Amino acid sequence: MSKKQKNVLWRIIASAVLIVCLTVIGKFITLNKYIWLVLNLIPYFIIGYDILKKAVKGIFKGQVFDENFLMAVATVGAIIIALVDDGDFTEAIAVMLFYQIGELFQNIAVGKSRKNISELMDIRPDYANIEVDGKLEQVDPDEVEVGTVIVVQPGEKVPIDGIIEEGNTTLNTSALTGESLPRQAKAGDEVISGCINMSGVLKIRTTKEFGESTVSKILDLVENASSKKSRSENFISKFAKIYTPAVCYGALALAIIPPLVSMIFLGVSPQWGMWIYRALTFLVISCPCALVISIPLSFFAGIGGASNQGVLVKGSSYLEALAETDIVVFDKTGTMTQGVFEVSGVYNNTIDKDELIKYAAFAESYSTHPISKSLQKAYGKEIDKTLVTDVEEISGEGVKANVSGREVAAGNRKLMRRLGLEYAECNEAGTQVHVAVDGAYAGLILISDLLKPHAKQAIEELKKAGVRKTVMLTGDAKNVADAVAKELNIDAVYSELLPADKVSKVEELLEHKKSKKKLAFVGDGINDAPVLSRADIGIAMGALGSDAAIEAADIVLMDDDPLKISKAIKISRKCLRIVYENIYFAIGIKLICLVLGAIGIANMWVAIFADVGVMVIAVINAIRALFVKNL
Repeated sequence: MSKKQKNVLWRIIASAVLIVCLTVIGKFITLNKYIWLVLNLIPYFIIGYDILKKAVKGIFKGQVFDENFLMAVATVGAIIIALVDDGDFTEAIAVMLFYQIGELFQNIAVGKSRKNISELMDIRPDYANIEVDGKLEQVDPDEVEVGTVIVVQPGEKVPIDGIIEEGNTTLNTSALTGESLPRQAKAGDEVISGCINMSGVLKIRTTKEFGESTVSKILDLVENASSKKSRSENFISKFAKIYTPAVCYGALALAIIPPLVSMIFLGVSPQWGMWIYRALTFLVISCPCALVISIPLSFFAGIGGASNQGVLVKGSSYLEALAETDIVVFDKTGTMTQGVFEVSGVYNNTIDKDELIKYAAFAESYSTHPISKSLQKAYGKEIDKTLVTDVEEISGEGVKANVSGREVAAGNRKLMRRLGLEYAECNEAGTQVHVAVDGAYAGLILISDLLKPHAKQAIEELKKAGVRKTVMLTGDAKNVADAVAKELNIDAVYSELLPADKVSKVEELLEHKKSKKKLAFVGDGINDAPVLSRADIGIAMGALGSDAAIEAADIVLMDDDPLKISKAIKISRKCLRIVYENIYFAIGIKLICLVLGAIGIANMWVAIFADVGVMVIAVINAIRALFVKNL
């Protein structure tokens, strides 16, 4: 609880105690009504001085019709009526008291959801360490140029994106990804800003300026999330602007017209006091606090809960749209697969498996191609390049080389045909590397892009969440794409696409979807940016995804886990459900109590419930949007 909230709490307690004391005193002692007024004004001003102050300021600024004005008019009017009619001042004080209790609940709720956001804000680094003459010097991260070597000590945040040049460590990425398990990092690995270095000293060569680093982009996304309002929020804002002056004029009419009609046309007592009291009750009931506060709070809590799970939503409008997702379209490489090529099998080999991989790795050792790197990784030992001579790279086919005195050829089927060798293929999806040793076919090495651990489960969970259709778009060969789609149980797959083709496909899907439903596209690469922008909802992989993709997206998954998509949909639907619950509940109770107030059945205590009680219930309900861990 903040200092300001504690102050309000003490005021609530103090005024409540004084009300009880005055009520007890009133039972035993009869005092002059003016003395009684002065005594009751003490708890009234203790609890309501800030509301009265805001109401006066609003009048001078021309912003008359707000909840502060309604509360001020209603309570001051109730005090005047009590004074004239020798009535009870307690009602007026109670209105202000319970209103402040409702406001306190709201502030605590906002604080809870803001806490999730602020935990994310803790990733902002205060400084970066640069080594100068053997000593570490702390500098502003904004001043660090690209290519500078920075030092990150155990317990410090990584201030800027870069590549580790020296050191091994474990990184705490929970603030970015929501994942509690630490990640291993070593020399050569790329690290993103916002992670916490847990063990070893790291020397990192920066690859971005601080303003372009991951931590800056994330903070910018979070800070600007509230600017993109949902349809529900916009509706409530417009509703409040029309509703509040309407009920004020309605209350004025209720206070004046019935007495005048009674006096002029019916010739009976106008009963001004009764009708003014009803009008004031009408004002208290009509206060739209529950709607104006709880709806934005629900979305704020939903965004806060999502960020806590490693899902960054750029605005409540996207959270609302996500709840209506009907079609989810995926990129393949880097989105559903790891984008890391590895040896997945050896087939039709005539020599030992390890020996086959060794010859292929040595022959490809001078190449920087991903295939070459995956072969070297599979070999797992240091390659002595002095053993490799007479290297001949044949474009589009493969490579020939002399390895320890033996003639080795490694490449595709075209190379085998060139050498006049019979070869065998396998039916598995992936890149096939055929190897020949001393003019004889030696076997086939299959290199595949591995699926992400949760990729299959992600599709299953999306279908459980009510997503009607899943689609995969890729530039890869048809056999590879079909194999991946089949394994993941994706409904439709389109392969061998250029970036422009992906946009065309998404536009085609958008034309055939249901009018009120949404299409989401999930991608990670720079070539996905146009599609992310074109889709109803763009979802980008934030950890390894390109900056262009993150910029173009509406939602960012900080740990690159596609399973988080169904989680985000569930969060959005829970949030929307709470929003509609609050709208129906608040408007329903208001309308009933307004009618009862106008005809004189509802008194000021009913008005208190209709205003403050409904607001408290709606706020408590809104807080539920924070609790998304077990969805």
